[in-house]
Amino acid sequence: MPSNLKLDVDPGHSGRRLDRFLQEKLPDFSRSRIQSWIREGRVLLNGETARPAALLRGTEIVEVAPADPPPLRAFAEDLPLEILHEDDDVVVVNKPAGMVVHIGAGNRTGTLVNALLHHFGTLSSVAGETRPGIVHRLDRYTSGVMLVARTDAAHRALAAQFAARQVEKFYVALVHGDIRGERGRVDKPIARDPLRRLRMTAKLATGRKALTEYRVLERLSGFTFLEVRIMTGRMHQIRVHMSSIGHPVAGDALYGAPSRIPGRRPLERLFLHSHRLGFQSPSTGRPIVVECPLPCDLEDWMAELKLPGGSPPEL
Repeated sequence: MPSNLKLDVDPGHSGRRLDRFLQEKLPDFSRSRIQSWIREGRVLLNGETARPAALLRGTEIVEVAPADPPPLRAFAEDLPLEILHEDDDVVVVNKPAGMVVHIGAGNRTGTLVNALLHHFGTLSSVAGETRPGIVHRLDRYTSGVMLVARTDAAHRALAAQFAARQVEKFYVALVHGDIRGERGRVDKPIARDPLRRLRMTAKLATGRKALTEYRVLERLSGFTFLEVRIMTGRMHQIRVHMSSIGHPVAGDALYGAPSRIPGRRPLERLFLHSHRLGFQSPSTGRPIVVECPLPCDLEDWMAELKLPGGSPPEL
């Protein structure tokens, strides 16, 4: 962390917001961090505190006393939580779409971990203070069954099951287009997209092995409703694999789905739902299978596709 700084504002920055000026001068720090410093009184404009949106005249002196951010640590937060299964070893919940799984930069509140700590007090510590109990994850805008470890012993046992591909993971997804055949599989390695770092890709020769199987549940005008089973757990696996064969998940603009479909209301989320999870109890070894039905918002959106009023376009 740099020591205290003193910056002269030149006339070329006249009319610039204070926080944007500092972001330009201190590119190693995020704008949100800089705004926190300003609000905490660690930034003085001509010797006085100011607002992040204060407009500069081009003659001021800005003094900055940088500070490290507080350490990330999950805390309990009273949030709704739908519990599908609970015993001494594990909790299985229905994660809603839009909820981030664990805290991180930019996500300190409102996460599934915050809700879990409020309801259960303590969880496995194996994954660290920011991810208590988290054995696997779902994307933010994916809903459905998610498994959480309550004890360290349970966490290690479940992690071993995931590593050995003994956990059965079934999803349902609505994808664009009319998929050929009633069943299929995608066996393509997945890697970080070198050009768009927020994406993964199955177009490179390198990457981690990934295997996805699917079967058709229903065909709709312009869409196919699938049951999808993943044998591996790569980041964005279903989204990447379905996009790679020309059938992106509905609502998934990041991987090629249209953000708007003429004549249809916006989906506002991925049409991807973790439907069923099967695993062995860490204590008894008995099989446990937990299912979660399709959420009402996805059921309603798919039902609207069957109504008169035109067919959505295929990709």
